[in-house]
Amino acid sequence: MSPMTPLLDKIESPADTRELSVTELRQLADELRAETISAVSVTGGHLSSGLGVVELTVALHHVFDTPRDILIWDVGHQAYPHKILTGRRSRIRTLRQGGGLSGFTKRAESDYDPFGAAHAATSISAALGFAVARDLRGDDNAVIAVIGDGSMSAGMAYEAMNNAADTTRQLIVILNDNDMSIAPPVGGLSAYLAGLVSGGAYQRARRLGKDIAEHLPRPLKVMAKRAEEYARGMATGGTLFEELGFYYVGPIDGHNMDHLVGVLKNVREIKDGPVLVHVVTEKGHGYEPAKHAPEKLHSVQKFNVVTGEQAKTISNAPQYQKVFAAELIKHAERDEKIVAITAAMPSGTSVDMFAKRFPTRAFDVGIAEQHAVTFAAGLAADGMKPFAAIYSTFLQRGYDQVVHDVAIQRLPVRFALDRAGLVGADGPTHAGSFDVGYLGQLPGFVVMAAADEAELAHMVSTAVAIDDRPSAFRYPRGEGVGVQIPELAAPLEIGKGRIVREGNSVAILSLGTRLADALKAADMLAARGYTATVADARFAKPLDIDLLLRLAREHEALITVEEGAMGGFGAFVLHALAEHGALDRGLKVRTLMLPDVFQDQDKPDAMYAAAGLDAEGIVRSALTALGADRAVKGIRA
Repeated sequence: MSPMTPLLDKIESPADTRELSVTELRQLADELRAETISAVSVTGGHLSSGLGVVELTVALHHVFDTPRDILIWDVGHQAYPHKILTGRRSRIRTLRQGGGLSGFTKRAESDYDPFGAAHAATSISAALGFAVARDLRGDDNAVIAVIGDGSMSAGMAYEAMNNAADTTRQLIVILNDNDMSIAPPVGGLSAYLAGLVSGGAYQRARRLGKDIAEHLPRPLKVMAKRAEEYARGMATGGTLFEELGFYYVGPIDGHNMDHLVGVLKNVREIKDGPVLVHVVTEKGHGYEPAKHAPEKLHSVQKFNVVTGEQAKTISNAPQYQKVFAAELIKHAERDEKIVAITAAMPSGTSVDMFAKRFPTRAFDVGIAEQHAVTFAAGLAADGMKPFAAIYSTFLQRGYDQVVHDVAIQRLPVRFALDRAGLVGADGPTHAGSFDVGYLGQLPGFVVMAAADEAELAHMVSTAVAIDDRPSAFRYPRGEGVGVQIPELAAPLEIGKGRIVREGNSVAILSLGTRLADALKAADMLAARGYTATVADARFAKPLDIDLLLRLAREHEALITVEEGAMGGFGAFVLHALAEHGALDRGLKVRTLMLPDVFQDQDKPDAMYAAAGLDAEGIVRSALTALGADRAVKGIRA
């Protein structure tokens, strides 16, 4: 096959890479990188991470017999090249679109995705599970986990590694170090050493030495083991991983195909203990705009391939996350006890704005939500006013700490829950569907949801003022609705909602940013002769019981609307109505919430419409409750 002949067009599965020479593999990597850039320029998505592992992806599929050999990608940001090589190239331009490919690995999508991953640091634990299952069956396939150095800030990775040495004799972990946070620069010597210590001759000598050491008295056996580990550690690094029971190989250049293929072939044959291969890569490698701005091009909109310039969304409204940061800065100017905490998402939560103004009062703890919560609890216990800005979906990882370290001790930690509700292209793994339920069930918690950017400003102010118990306020991804934000918003009265529009046929009680659709629904109902009262609950906990009972008393039907899952706001309302006897008087109640499924990625408006949480869905529910069956037929299903 001529080096000038395009190779990617001939690759239908990884098996087609296994007869290629190293020279051809390098060419394939170049073509794969170009295809990844082209696809993401059309769909948007995660770019820099994937470009950094193109050579590693090609080498892994060339050396290992996937999918028989299990290959697990941590997080999945970097798996786009993997998808292209594993039979999904024809669909790659549907990435993160409705009905298209997921932006992460997904079991239902391909046999080459043995484990779904969109949250960090799960790969080693999952791979260990596959390895033990293999061992129990008596099979001999390889199991490989690829984890980035950023994910190594999560304690779960070390928990898995600590368990692995005593649990399986064959597991390969690839540490993709793309931030140069662990290794010195790699070069010829380190590549030589990596090849040497992973090679058969060294392994045979090492096994012979271990066999001899087994017959020595225990003190000498321990000394021999430590001498070998530390001698190798001085030359190659990796003593930390050796102490966790892994055989360390590296660091090696993750863009040098010769080194990658040689070392991976060697470690494939190591079957007397888990191995960690330290690969150094460069985010955005091979694409200048991404190389020079790896964080900026980590997650991108559609972009111009030549310049790297992203398509701009024109909006007159600010992003919710920036409203949060701007409001917190206003209060921090007046209160030196206010501090901000994020778990590896400074730009995603806009805590970077706060950090720029107050560098000593902002803390990025890495991918460590458990630690972030308890760290905030310690700050609160000593009189500070911590704001933990964490995506709703990521706070799930720290739930025990929320219960044990915050709620039980009634500590005034303030949780800013970004990405509440549906998140569009990131799909079910990142949807903030459950926080109202999982926080609302905790005694003493105050749970708020902002209907717009002005309400968010009021809720930041409210959280500042709450100093006797934990609180949370939730807000979605994206832009607000364009309302005026006060210069310095006043705190809200705890547990009090507001009437936005008065009517007499049906009451619509909204929690969160569905309020705009509730108002549209009221207009549509009015056009059909039914006037609606629209209320903004503001608080899921404590509920405004007076407002709730008034709505129940004065209307034939009550509709609750929320951007959350079953067991949240609607359940709280039903419980309160039952407790106060309001259901005994024939009130017709409908609770609108997210469906009891994990919704796949799509445009947010389409997802909310499918959930019945847009204006048309609210109208359908109201008319059905009122018994206006004929009118329902005219509403889009």
